[in-house]
Amino acid sequence: MRTTLKIILGLLLLFLQFNLFAQNKKIKVACIGNSVTAGYLLKDPGHEAYPSVLQNLLGNAYEVGNFGLSGATLLKKGHRPYFKTKEFTAALNFQADIAIVHLGLNDTDPRNWPEYRDEFQRDYAWLLDTLKKNNPKIKLYVCRLSPIFSEHPRFKSGTREWYWQIQKEIPLIAKDNQASLIDLNAPLNSRTDLFADNLHPDKEGAAIIAQTVYQNISGNYGGLKLPALFTSHMVLQRDQAIPIYGVADADEPVTVLFKGVRKTVITGKDGKWKVLFPAMPHGGPYQLQIQDKKRKIILNDVLIGDIWLCSGQSNMYFKLKQSATGAAVLKDFPRQPELRLMKFTPIAETDAVSWDSTTLAQLNHLNYFSGNWETATAENAADFSAIGYYFGQQLQQDQGVPIGLIQMAVGGSTLESWIDRYTMEHDPQLVDVLTNWRKSDFVQEWARGRANLNLKNASNPRQRHPYEPAYNYEAGIAQLIGSPIKGVIWYQGESNTQNPELYAHSFPVLIKSWREKWGIDFPFYYVQLSGINRPSWPYFRDMQRVIQYQLADTYMAVSSDLGDSLDVHPNKKKEIGQRLALLALKHSYHKDLIAEGPVAKYASKKGDKIEISFASGTVLSPKDGGLLKGFDLVLEKGTIIPVSASLSDNKVELQIPTQINKESIRTVRYSYEPYSQANLTNQVGLPASTFTLPIN
Repeated sequence: MRTTLKIILGLLLLFLQFNLFAQNKKIKVACIGNSVTAGYLLKDPGHEAYPSVLQNLLGNAYEVGNFGLSGATLLKKGHRPYFKTKEFTAALNFQADIAIVHLGLNDTDPRNWPEYRDEFQRDYAWLLDTLKKNNPKIKLYVCRLSPIFSEHPRFKSGTREWYWQIQKEIPLIAKDNQASLIDLNAPLNSRTDLFADNLHPDKEGAAIIAQTVYQNISGNYGGLKLPALFTSHMVLQRDQAIPIYGVADADEPVTVLFKGVRKTVITGKDGKWKVLFPAMPHGGPYQLQIQDKKRKIILNDVLIGDIWLCSGQSNMYFKLKQSATGAAVLKDFPRQPELRLMKFTPIAETDAVSWDSTTLAQLNHLNYFSGNWETATAENAADFSAIGYYFGQQLQQDQGVPIGLIQMAVGGSTLESWIDRYTMEHDPQLVDVLTNWRKSDFVQEWARGRANLNLKNASNPRQRHPYEPAYNYEAGIAQLIGSPIKGVIWYQGESNTQNPELYAHSFPVLIKSWREKWGIDFPFYYVQLSGINRPSWPYFRDMQRVIQYQLADTYMAVSSDLGDSLDVHPNKKKEIGQRLALLALKHSYHKDLIAEGPVAKYASKKGDKIEISFASGTVLSPKDGGLLKGFDLVLEKGTIIPVSASLSDNKVELQIPTQINKESIRTVRYSYEPYSQANLTNQVGLPASTFTLPIN
């Protein structure tokens, strides 16, 4: 009996010891990769490489091993195949419970991908299978690659294409091999400031990788969060499916309650969630509730209507209180409960000052814009875009539906700052605009000079700035993608007038890329530059005129008659906002009205006159009566001769001067003075655009 009791007590003691050992056993995490994993270029890889940071995040319950090797390829026939290395052997001997695999960057080398691309998926599967055989219970994570930026020396010669081919294969590899997917590109592809050599992240970049991996392992994404667009008093786009989305901890239920309909969704491994409500007519106000297990967010006074994005540079940023009619409007500001404003305010204006270190750091972290939805009042409208306000006010009064205006504009910003990086990297011309932009002739000299002054105190040579190509997209527009809008109004170009030909290429790229990102072919209304004494502006205005005929649902409002000879910021903004509204009412709301000024169709020589015909239905007249002004002729040898003009049978007739050879005329031009006094209008007072026409 005593012997049996001793055996039982002994077995119980062994069980308790085993259980205690099991409780104290650490979860092993093997970080398998190349130089990014190893910590190449970091001052102290032992403490700064992402596996070391990950160890601190996970805590003492985990043991993290760094098995990164600089130059390693996933491909077995690559120039330095990982499977042959002592690091891979060490990773297997580590007996990991979790493996994080980040390989593929070196496979973009011309020695590797062009020769052996067909073997990449097979070799990746072999590596994962080997890890499984070594420990059948191992949890595998496969990583989408961290970025390679456009200034990498091999970027255009092949790396760009091969990199994205590999990126497309990695999610398939994860799915086919029952591995989880971690995206290391998304949190880093807008942080060029962290990549001194365009390939290897610095200490902060390594920490971002560690945080991303930690979130995927732990499922801890910091709880329920909504995008910047979701605040009380917001407007949701009518007549389109309504997405409500955000981030929460992984594998958690999120419930959304809107207009009596409750929808619940389980967050993904990446913490993202989205519910979709059907398209709804305009109305409100409503309450929107979003909650997970720990937090409830309530948004009040939500309307359904039309959302318009007001973007560009300083003339769109120009405040209502600064406009010629602003003071009068603000003095007797009407109650407008269905006009909502969301101004994304920059943390620093691009004035002629040098920014401090705090501002510079915020810029690098893309924390440049902030804002909330508000009902329009005299107080908040005063600092809102004058053009945006007048545009929205007219639409709301005419249509009787809620109008939401989102202002995201930056004074002096270049067009390229509003285009996303991927689009620019894959465009044969724009890819070069990304290179060394602060010393590049692609960027206007004034813009470079102002940026260099703002960044005078920067210690990082890759310091970010809102004039930098792709910056305003990454810091601003990217926050809006995912929420439907009705359309865009745009006033920009002053910081691109040094190269109208490049703008003629870039502007359609921007419009197409925004439509593709949103997945909506929304209308795009833009403002032609005004008149000012700057020689390149007439050519720029004419280029802008042509663009509207190259893209569907793209229309231009003329402003050259409202300019100032010396000031790039003319204060007559009400007229411009209303001209944009007329275009929208005609083309987006399908009202039968005249929204464009006279459009010249062709010019023909008849005797000693040149006759210019205009689009049918146009009734021509000079503004405020008097003689027509603004026409000239360009001769074959380049001589430019102003000519007198008159109206006859609703056409413009130009008198050919007797002293010139009638056969030598090349083109007719209108409104080609930089600060134009041209005065041709139609029956509703809308002006004709700057234009050129060949002689038929």
